[in-house]
Amino acid sequence: MKKNLLIIGAGGVAQVSAFKAAMHNDVLGDIHIASRTLSKCEAIIGGILEKKALKRPGVLAAHHLDALDIEATKALIRRTKSQIVINAGSSFLNMSVLRACLDTGAAYIDTAIHEDPAKVCETPPWYGNYEWKHREECERKGVTAILGAGFDPGVVNAYAALAANAYFDRIDSIDIIDVNAGSHGRYFATNFDPEINFREFTGTVWSWQESQWTANKMFEVQRSDDLPVVGTHTTYLTGHDEIHSLSANLDVPDIRFWMGFGEHYINVFTVLNNLGLLSEQPVTTAEGLDVVPLKVVKAVLPDPMSLAPDYSGKTFIGDLVKGIRDGAEAELLVYNISDHEEAYAETDSQAISYTAGVPAVAAAMLIARGEWDCHHMANVEELPPVPFIDLLGRMGLPTRVRDAQGDRAFNPAEFRTSRSRTAQVGGA
Repeated sequence: MKKNLLIIGAGGVAQVSAFKAAMHNDVLGDIHIASRTLSKCEAIIGGILEKKALKRPGVLAAHHLDALDIEATKALIRRTKSQIVINAGSSFLNMSVLRACLDTGAAYIDTAIHEDPAKVCETPPWYGNYEWKHREECERKGVTAILGAGFDPGVVNAYAALAANAYFDRIDSIDIIDVNAGSHGRYFATNFDPEINFREFTGTVWSWQESQWTANKMFEVQRSDDLPVVGTHTTYLTGHDEIHSLSANLDVPDIRFWMGFGEHYINVFTVLNNLGLLSEQPVTTAEGLDVVPLKVVKAVLPDPMSLAPDYSGKTFIGDLVKGIRDGAEAELLVYNISDHEEAYAETDSQAISYTAGVPAVAAAMLIARGEWDCHHMANVEELPPVPFIDLLGRMGLPTRVRDAQGDRAFNPAEFRTSRSRTAQVGGA
């Protein structure tokens, strides 16, 4: 059984992960939080102690760390005797933290695909550009590396595996739908790191259609769905991490990601983009200063963590899966509803951070218990989905399912038996 957890990062997702890890330190052991800004780590610990979230007396410590410094990261892993590392920092850190875990033997967990700061929207499949190049080394060294263990990517991957393994005989399409029906009261803000947020939408929108990569422009394709709890929303075809592993690991011809945007967001985004203010490429000002426009925009926008106290409303994230079951056409919606105010009351964070931070800790707990300690690199859909989804429900992210029989709470017993032959999980 693996013990001691190191969380890298001190943003909203890391804060939620730290709170949830503290609530389960009987399983995870010592909890360490590391970031370039030590005061942020100390503030997270202060919040945990104030809410008395630590399940039992134990180590809860803050550390200064530049996670791009691989040797420093390795030294911290060894000094803290951490056997599991959650990379909850920027996706620019993935390869550095993964390298530190490969060299120390610690299990690695992240919540998004690695990004190169100088590149936007690389050639698919994105995992193949960075993480998957280290699969053989993980296998050889017996290091567990779980990729994309947030909500999307992460839980939605598990939902897809659940549908493939235990519901359908053949899956024809998976549409992942993400809608934030909440309000933070600001003129304009992003729910997570603005730099990462905007980079998702300024390049080519890649989707998997008719078993091949299909290119579109952002906001070019839209749909409307009447969703449980949050109601009818317009969503837009968007490129996203999970498509790049699901297309390789599941035999499904159409896999798409849809995200909800209000008209105000689209208008502000369009103006910023047309002015060149969302570019990741440096420019020189009249004063001779070299600046990256996107980083300037990030600097003037609200810190996503500051939105939490005023956030209200709910989020919807789920998989709409269509295919063949028992010889007939069938449709399954597997989804979660989260509440911004409830997330803040528990973890001082809004629901966007909550939905990403809780699954990473659930993955750490499954590694600690041995259920997901696979000793190789895996995306979430390559691992048993039922223990993950079941554990998430007990940790504050309950799953519901809707099909021809109605809408109901996820019941593990209903999905424990593997039934699919043609839509089963494969290997990347």
